[in-house]
Amino acid sequence: MDISTNLIPLADGNQMPAHGFGVYKITDDQELIKAVTHAYQVGYRLFDTAQMYENEAALGKALKELNQPRDNYFITTKVAEKNQGYDQAIASVKESLTRLQLDYVDLLLVHWPVNEHFFATWRAFEDLKKAGLTKSIGVSNYSMIHLQYLATRAREMPVVDQLERHPWLQETPMIKYNQEHQIVTQAWAPLGRGQLMEEPVLKQIADHHDRSVTQVILRWHLQSGISFIPKSVHEARISQNAAIYDFSLTDEEMALIASLDKNHRLSQEPELVYEFNQQYPH
Repeated sequence: MDISTNLIPLADGNQMPAHGFGVYKITDDQELIKAVTHAYQVGYRLFDTAQMYENEAALGKALKELNQPRDNYFITTKVAEKNQGYDQAIASVKESLTRLQLDYVDLLLVHWPVNEHFFATWRAFEDLKKAGLTKSIGVSNYSMIHLQYLATRAREMPVVDQLERHPWLQETPMIKYNQEHQIVTQAWAPLGRGQLMEEPVLKQIADHHDRSVTQVILRWHLQSGISFIPKSVHEARISQNAAIYDFSLTDEEMALIASLDKNHRLSQEPELVYEFNQQYPH
């Protein structure tokens, strides 16, 4: 198995590359095109963007320059909070497809839960899938309460829940819940946005394997059985992040990394977002 053949089955019958490439905060077109081109060359097949990132058009250009058959890559985008609601979501996804120069995306995610449009947005997603504009539908930053609430009216449930997850925020109960409900957990900020590079336990494990700390963290995600989407604009790091399939962490090392969990979140708390939206819908 390598990065291009590491596939995760989804509950709707589709498959998704487990190891993807994120383009968050890459806003320079040429920088993004160069990064995506190199990522593809070293085996990445999943590319993750969002309306909020304002780089769907640049990713579309990068995909055109790759000149590869459509089935050779997997594209995820996310509907921003401002575009939620039934009509708004459908219109915004069509605009995303125009920017991406695609007929469909492989995975469409609700970026953050918005109370005012909670069910209407999901109904739009179900209809977008039925219309063939996306192959799979999922959510991002949904906690258990969101998924339980969604289940009360959904015709079909998300197949992916994209969450902040790294050694300082391991989300073990949430991952277990998702597994029990046939939802794939995908980690965003899988490297903790660079804050974990000096963590002594990780450095010790990395030295033992003659690897980088980033490779150890990504290998930990891999052996945890979840999906993950690291990002970089540096070719050496993009290659390094892909080279995690020729070593393994021991059970003891996995346990040591598990001990680093301190529920330290880099972003906002999803349940607080939900409470905020109850008070101040937008």
